[in-house]
Amino acid sequence: MLKKFTLFLSRYPHWKLLLYWPVYGLAFEFLEWYSGPRVYHVMYSCIDDYIPFNEIFAIPYYYWFVALIWIHIYTFFKEPEVFRKLMRFVMVTQTLAIIIFACYPTIQFLRPETMPRDNILTDLVSYMYSIDTNTNVCPSLHVVGGLAVWFAASKCKSLRTAGWRCFLFISTLLICMSTVFLKQHSILDMPVSLIVSLIGYAAAYGKFTERIFSRRRARAA
Repeated sequence: MLKKFTLFLSRYPHWKLLLYWPVYGLAFEFLEWYSGPRVYHVMYSCIDDYIPFNEIFAIPYYYWFVALIWIHIYTFFKEPEVFRKLMRFVMVTQTLAIIIFACYPTIQFLRPETMPRDNILTDLVSYMYSIDTNTNVCPSLHVVGGLAVWFAASKCKSLRTAGWRCFLFISTLLICMSTVFLKQHSILDMPVSLIVSLIGYAAAYGKFTERIFSRRRARAA
C-alpha cells in the first residue's frame, strides 16, 4: 500500500499544490470566528432591496461545491498543466480575499428574519445560514470560485465543445446570481469579486506570467 502511494505521488508531483487548501481553510476559519475587536463595514446598496429572495437558487449555490471539487479532480488527472494554472488562480485570489477580509472586514444584514416559504430548499438555505456567518462577504468566494471553474474548464481541450461551454457558462452565471438571490451577498460584492478574479486570471493565464513559468521549466529541464 505504501509503495502504491509513493508511486502515486511520484506520478502526480503537482499534488503538492493541494496543500494550499488546508492552509487557506485555517486562515479563513480564523477570520470567520475571530472574536477580537474589529470594525465591520456594512455592504448594502439600494439595489439589494429590488432583488427578491428566491430559494430556488440554493441549487446552483450548493452545486458550486460539486463544480469546484470536480474541476480539481478532472484537471489533476486529465490535464495537469491546467490544474497547475487553476491552483495558481486559486492561490492568488484566495490569498487576496484573506488579505481583504483581514484589512477591510465586511458584514451584511440582508438575510430574511423568517423564511417566506417552508420547503426543502428553504431548509437548505437555513442550514447554510447556520454554518456560514454573514461576515467576510466582500469579495464573494462563490463568485471567485465559480469563475475559477469557468476559466479552468475553458482551457481544457476536452471541454471546449459547444455543449460544455454552454453548460459551464450558464452554471457559472447562476452561481453568481445565487449569491444575491439567497441574500448571502450585496450587489456591491460583485465588482470586487470580478476585480479579484481578473487579477487571478492574469496571474494564472496571462501571457507574461506564462513566459515566466516557461523559462523556469526550461531551466529545470
